[in-house]
Order: sequence, then C-alpha cells, then structure tokens
Amino acid sequence: MKSVQEQMAVIRRGAVEILVESELEKKLQRAVETATPLRIKAGFDPTAPDLHLGHTVLIQKLKQFQDLGHHVMFLIGDFTGMIGDPTGKNETRKPLTREQVLENAQSYKEQVFKILDPDKTEVVFNSAWMGEMSAADMIALASSYTVARMLERDDFHKRFSSQQPIAIHEFIYPLVQGYDSVAMRADVELGGTDQKFNLLIGRELQKQRGQQPQAIVTMPLLEGLDGVNKMSKSLNNYIGITEAPKEIYGKVMSISDELMLRYYELLSDVDLEQLRRIQDGVAGKDGGVHPMESKKALARELVQRFYDAAAATQAQRDFEQQFKRKEIPDNIPAVTISSSEPVWICRVMTEAGLVASNGEARRLIKQGAVKIDGDKIADAGLELPVGAKVVVQAGKRRFARVEIAK
Repeated sequence: MKSVQEQMAVIRRGAVEILVESELEKKLQRAVETATPLRIKAGFDPTAPDLHLGHTVLIQKLKQFQDLGHHVMFLIGDFTGMIGDPTGKNETRKPLTREQVLENAQSYKEQVFKILDPDKTEVVFNSAWMGEMSAADMIALASSYTVARMLERDDFHKRFSSQQPIAIHEFIYPLVQGYDSVAMRADVELGGTDQKFNLLIGRELQKQRGQQPQAIVTMPLLEGLDGVNKMSKSLNNYIGITEAPKEIYGKVMSISDELMLRYYELLSDVDLEQLRRIQDGVAGKDGGVHPMESKKALARELVQRFYDAAAATQAQRDFEQQFKRKEIPDNIPAVTISSSEPVWICRVMTEAGLVASNGEARRLIKQGAVKIDGDKIADAGLELPVGAKVVVQAGKRRFARVEIAK
C-alpha cells in the first residue's frame, strides 16, 4: 500500500468534505501497518436503468480506493429502492416495484464494471439483511432516531414547515441506509453532498452498535453540459455512458474549458501531476497542456472506458471530419421524399427524422442551427424543388442526405 499521505492526496481529489479526516488517516495507518484493506461502501438505488456521467463520480472514487488496494463494496439498494429516497424531494416519491428494481439493478451491474474491476468488487444487495428483518427488528431500528432529529434534515423540515405530507416510510429510508453500514461493517462510505444526512446516520448507528464509526467522503454533484445545473436527463444536459461513441466524444468536445477541468478532476484516471499540467494549460502557464489537446484526450479516455480503443479512435476521426474540417460524414442516412411539387423544409426535416416536429424545425432554423449543403438557412418557409438532392444538417450532429423525387 502507498503511504497514508499519498493515499490521502488521492482521496481528497475532487472531494467536498471528509468526515472525520483524522479518523480516516488513522484507519489508513492501521491498514498500512496490518496490510488489511479498508472496507469501502457506496450505495446506489436502481431507480433508473441507464447511468450518465454524473452517476459515475462516486464509482470513479470507488475505483481510486480500489487502485489503492482497498476492498470496494458496491451496494445495490434493491430494498431501499422500493421505499424511494426522499432526498431533495418536495413530495413523497413513488416507490418502484420489485420487478422494476431487479431489472434496473442488473443494468447497473453491467454498466459499473466498465469502471470497476469485477474481480475486486463485492456486489451486495441490502435486501439480503433488510428482507430478513422482522417487524420487531424494524421497530427496534426505528427507535434508534428521533422525529426531531429527522426533521432537522432540510427537505423534511421544509415540507413540515409548509404543511406538505411526509409519509412515515420516508423516515425509514435514512435509517435503512444507515443500517446498511452496520450490516456491511463499512470503514468508509462515499456519497454525494445531498446524502450527508443519511451518511451521518450510518455513523450514529454504528456507534450505537459498538462499531467504529465509518469515515465519510462526500463528492459533488456533477454539472451537466450547460456548466450550471446538475447533470440530468430531464434537463437534457447529460452524457449517457451507453450513448454512441461519437455522441459521447462530441458532447465532451462541446463543454467549456472550465467544465473540462471539473470533469478531469472527478472522472479521469490521469494522475495528480498530469492534472496539474492540464490546469496550467487552461490557465495559460508555460509547461501546461493545450486546452484543446486536453479536451480531445478526455473525450478519448471516456469513450475508451465505455467502449474500447478502436471506438475512441473512430469517434475522434468522425469528430475531426465533421467539425474541424467541416466535412459531411460519409455514413449518413439517405431519405427520398416522393412529391410532385416543392416540399417545405420543415416537412423535409421531420420526414428525414432530423427533428420530432415541424415546430422544432422552425425553432432550429431561427436559431441558425440548420444547414443545407453546409450553408446556414434563415428562411423557415423555404421549399426544396422536385429533383433536389441535398444534405440537410440540424444542429451539430444530425445529418440526412435528402432527395425530392416524383
């Protein structure tokens, strides 16, 4: 194992808070002296089947602990998923069915091993112990915490103050998450900053049951492509890890230099020295790496992580052909529209599958995001004549080769 100081430098990378840092250093010192890995826990409720890069921030930190020689426990909350995490919610969350949870959990397992080493990762389900709890056991667990303490939690406090309903089972959620740490005998638990209340309950329950309380490492919520809001599918500012390689590459290349540094810190495998050189490059310091080259390297790294080296190379070639050289890709769909008279451009875009509706086509044209044969168009009333053979582009990555034929 590396020294405590070397390990702490890796653990601090990107972390918002470490509670309690002195306790973690003692745990690491014990691990070094006894050659006994620490037990590192991170829990994920399988509430959605597909992960985006925001979900992988914790998984990347797990990988760092794994690379440091510690025992990583990837907890799938199949039991808590059926309760529904109330964190950040202003109303009671709809629980998932058992079938939904199991289906999503399988998808999670397949996707996380694109980052973690499957041979060194213990995958556990909290139904293994929670499903065995009797009613008496659950009452005993509920007695571990008071309603007053629960209402200190920000989202519960706001809902209580505004007289919005809080279901009893929502109080159970943080207790179950905390008890997971007891059952798993966790030395360290990772979580997002929004999970701090739940993570602290884990420490409290461990103390009550005679265990050494876990150290806590909180990680930030990753900003999406807009650089402002949390990455979210509902805001359409996300990069999904199952998206096509060229989509992942292109989206990474679209982010700002400042956001690139954030992604490097939280998502990349580059070491701390290389990270410093990348930061120097963005700051314009001598000896730094040029921001554009850094961004390409990050895009390649992420595509290779979720696919392979060949896919990363092809994605970069496609990007350079499409954006740097401003050329039209070779492999784009060909669409023939049968008509005996000129066809409205918005209808052309809709039938070619470039947009979902004529309204969306109009908006893109007004935004200057539509090109015909590489030239922007501004007239949303444009009609293509019979016999026209053109390449229509919508946005940065949607193309169609269109022919208007009788």
